[in-house]
Amino acid sequence: MIAKINGIQQLGVGVENVQEAWKWYREHFSMDIRMFEEEATAELMLAHTDGKPRKRHAVLALNMQGGGGFEIWQHTGKTPETCKFEIQLGDLGINIGKIKTDNVETAFNKFTKSGLNLLDSIHKDPVDNDHFYMKDIYGNMWEVKNQKGVFRKKEKSVSGGIIGTVIGVKDIDDSLKVYQNILQYDLVVYDKTGTFDDFKGIPGGDKKFRRVLLKHSDIKNGAFSPFFGQSVIELVQVLDREPRDIYEGRIWGDPGFIHLCFDINGMDAFREKAKDFGHPFTVDSARAMETFDMGEAAGNFAYIQAPEGTLIEFVETHKIPLLKKIGWYIDFRKRGNHPLPNWMLKMFRFMRVKDK
Repeated sequence: MIAKINGIQQLGVGVENVQEAWKWYREHFSMDIRMFEEEATAELMLAHTDGKPRKRHAVLALNMQGGGGFEIWQHTGKTPETCKFEIQLGDLGINIGKIKTDNVETAFNKFTKSGLNLLDSIHKDPVDNDHFYMKDIYGNMWEVKNQKGVFRKKEKSVSGGIIGTVIGVKDIDDSLKVYQNILQYDLVVYDKTGTFDDFKGIPGGDKKFRRVLLKHSDIKNGAFSPFFGQSVIELVQVLDREPRDIYEGRIWGDPGFIHLCFDINGMDAFREKAKDFGHPFTVDSARAMETFDMGEAAGNFAYIQAPEGTLIEFVETHKIPLLKKIGWYIDFRKRGNHPLPNWMLKMFRFMRVKDK
């Protein structure tokens, strides 16, 4: 089987209180579809948890407008350790989560009315796309970016799910080997160097940068690809200061953006491809067991680490719930991985968590 990226499944968000954070993300970002929720011990992540199994509570939440989800993740066996400095644009790792909207002005006005921390007004990116930046109450930065087309239009939300990230890197050309060759972002949308008006409201955004926006040139056709939609990766390299590692002195799962996860097919092919490009799997559930049970879902997962330190997760899904109340699950080992019909994907809405 070939190595095949189907889309961004989720962005990992480490938090201090998973229920409090998820409630905030439901209220403001409409991440209210619960794909799974589980309390367990992360037994296989030893390479990124100081060699110790770590107890955790995690929720995978989606937005019915489509895009990737949030994996909201809390250490429960230790006190989550927050970053001791304000993350500046260009620091090493995932700086910003990109979420989509089909109406930037509506989203901006709604978030303004809600009293959220918007970092600047609406600006144009280097290819004249409207967007703006904001911080959530935990200090995580988000880019709300114009992307026409939503998965399910009959939604009240002003924004959708994850369409990418901004990643601070030490050397863009070095990091491109992972993002272009392994993650298959083969199309360069722009490659610009200078100072940028749309960055100036972001902490550290007044510096000189090289920024490269990447996307896939093909249309993805995995089981969930119609829901995930297109995605982008923006690499930023700050040129006039020394960047810091955003997880300096901390471990995976501590508060902040902990990983970027891709839905894939062909785990064996990815294992060989990653090794060939000099970034072998640091975690590999398939070596430990046939399938990894996540309570309400199952599959295999693996991690690689990009040159700047970003953790990239691959998930090959074996089973998901569709209607848990009647025990309806989809087993992809029997069905195959061609796109699920839209009517079936729209049934995710029956897993919505409603706040009183």
